[in-house]
Formats: sequence, C-alpha cells, structure tokens
Amino acid sequence: ARYVGCFEDSPRRRTLRGVSFFDYKKMTVFRCQDNCAERGYLYAGLEFGAECYCGHKIQAGNVSEAECAMACKGERGTTCGGANRLSLAASLLTLSPPQEFPLSALAGTACRCGFPTRLFTLHEREDEQLCAQRCAGDELESCGTADYFLVYQTQVQGERPSPGSSLHRRADAPRRPGRLLADNRCMDRRFLPARSRRVVALASFPGAGNTWARHLIELATGYYTGSYYFDGSLYNKGFKGERDHWRSGRTICVKTHESGQKEIESFDAAILLIRNPYKALMAEFNRKYGGHIGFAAHAHWQGKEWPEFVRTYAPWWATHTLDWLRFGRNVLVVHFEDLKRDLFAQLQRMVALLGVAAREDRLLCVEGQKDGNFKRSGLRKLEYDPYTPEMRALIGGYIKTVDAALRLRNLSGVPDDYSPR
Repeated sequence: ARYVGCFEDSPRRRTLRGVSFFDYKKMTVFRCQDNCAERGYLYAGLEFGAECYCGHKIQAGNVSEAECAMACKGERGTTCGGANRLSLAASLLTLSPPQEFPLSALAGTACRCGFPTRLFTLHEREDEQLCAQRCAGDELESCGTADYFLVYQTQVQGERPSPGSSLHRRADAPRRPGRLLADNRCMDRRFLPARSRRVVALASFPGAGNTWARHLIELATGYYTGSYYFDGSLYNKGFKGERDHWRSGRTICVKTHESGQKEIESFDAAILLIRNPYKALMAEFNRKYGGHIGFAAHAHWQGKEWPEFVRTYAPWWATHTLDWLRFGRNVLVVHFEDLKRDLFAQLQRMVALLGVAAREDRLLCVEGQKDGNFKRSGLRKLEYDPYTPEMRALIGGYIKTVDAALRLRNLSGVPDDYSPR
C-alpha cells in the first residue's frame, strides 16, 4: 500500500465511508490495509490506534503529520492515526473507476459488468457446457454466449473467488431462492442526518436474534441502530450506535429486551421479534456462558445452571410478548423463523415501519451479507436433548398462551415448527 497522509475525521461525517472494524488490543497497519484491500476498497485509514476504516473516496482534508502520532495497539513503533485523525494509505490494487462492479460477465463477443438483481440473482447454475463457446481471441478459453453468461466475481466483492471460479447463467432462466454472491453496496452506514423525535424499539426476548436483526436493518437502511444498554463487544464489532443514549434520536431503531409497561410505553412504535422458545432459551444460555458467538460448556448444561435458567427465563419468554402486545404502540410482529425463510419480504415490512425507503439494490445486497459476524458455527451441538419432559410441559403451555394472544389480535399465530403446540 502507498501512504497518502494524515487526514481529518469525524464520527458524524466519516472521511472513509465503507466498512469499519476495531481491535483495541491487536490492531496493526498491515491488518487494516489487508482487510480493506480484501474487500475491494481503494483506501484504508487508521485512527485512535485501534480503529480501521475503509473507503473508495477521501472526503476530508489533510492535516499535519504530527497529528497522526498515536501508536498502534498491536504493533509498537508504528502509528495508527490519532484522535479524530486518520493515517491513510491507498491500495495498490487496480480498481475500475469511476464505477466499480462486483460482477463481470462474458457473453460471447461482449463483456458486461453489473450487480445482482431480481432478474439476475445468480441463484442457480446452468450446465457448464452451455458456456463452452471459444473466445475469438483465445481458442483455449470459453467466453459464454449471448444467452448463457460466464460470470465472475471481481475484487469489489466482500469475498475473493478462487482463481478461475465462475457461475454459468442463462440470461432468461427462471430463478429459485438461494444464496446471492456478496457485494458491498449495503456496507456503508451512518447516523441519521437529523435527530428523530420518534423512537422505535427493536424488541425481543434475549436469544431471539436481536443482534442479527440489527445487522440486517443497518445494511438495508444504511443507518446505525441503537441500544437500551451498552455492550462494548458489539460496539467493537461495528455497532456504532451502541454508545449513544437510546433517546439520542440519531439511530434508526433501538434494541431492547425490556418488558415492563413503563419501559414499553416510552417507545412510539416497535418491531417485536419472536423466536421459538426452545431455540431462544438455548441461544441465550450459550450467550451468558460463552459470549455472543460462543457456547456454554457441557458442565453448565448438566449442572444446576440450566434447570434454574429455564425455570426463570421460560415465563419471561411469554410475558415479554404479552406485555408488548398489550402496552406497545404500533407494534409490528416478526417471527425469527419467517425472517430466516423469507428475508426479503420480512425485511421490507420492518423497513417500512421504520419509515425509510430502502433501495432495492441495498436489499439485494443484504441477502449476500446476511450472516454478519454474529452467527454461531453450529459445529458444537449438544449430543442430547437438554429439555426434560417437565420443562417441555412448562414451555408448551407458554407457547399456547402466546399463540392465543396473537390470534386474539387477528395476527398469525406462532409458526408451525414451535413444538409442542
């Protein structure tokens, strides 16, 4: 990378407006530059010795080099910016200004560039032989045809493809749901340009996927989400609204697990995220004893902690939903399972309640970036069912209570995979 200089920066108006990440113990110049380059960004900037920002365009003026004198947290003898000052470097990768695209497609004698769309989602491959037409300038290479494209990911993607990897796509073929290639059209986020007087809750029982929902909302809207609490690990992962007071008016919505009448009535509207209690209870137990993406030890599951946790938290799962249905204003109910099954439609419902007109290209981008950094690997699963018959009888009763409360308000009941009904 080529060093560019020391530049001004501001939390309200970032100099580099792409992705960002923080490491207050191990940040180095190389790590920041490598992460930005890997995601296809032209510039990488370091600030406060530990904060890394990426972007395609420098949107502030340079200042004296003496103002970028803060040592890197993970590398003595090197500087990583300063207080609201960026040590900025340019990647040596050759990108394609002024417009950068995540996809390139060979179509016979034509080369096309662009993004995934609803009509070109890249959800399913075609037979490779359909793209076997030789290139006019190189008989050893295939160039696709006017009807069947040979599609490549460019370095603008969030993930680099392996050399020579491609997707073979018929231009007019029907599509089935699947996984989109990642792109960076939805990675820029900021605080609301004007403070909002309307405070919208993103309410859920702990373990119901609130952090994941925040990730999706930030990608879809381009605005940070806030929190009723403060979690330093979430702030360090890029949830910059975490430090704001929940009534600051600078965030698009506010995470909360509260369920009392007074707390609920302090919000003007709410997205109520509900998850299968069997899954939610296990997820929250894992979080309490293993962190946001870790796992509780077997000793915790087999000891006194798990039965006591279920006895205390299972009733709260029900009362949380019942309280929000009773005391909440303008409540939109979203089931975690429906959000996983039909991300695009459910996210559109959520964004509409927030009063933001999300562009279709951002929503398409979200599908490719949907997992974020807060998904447990699933590799460390319990070898036994932690729920006793007594626990299942207790939770089953709460499920029926919540299901009846939803239907009483002319809402769809809990999803069919909640068991037992």
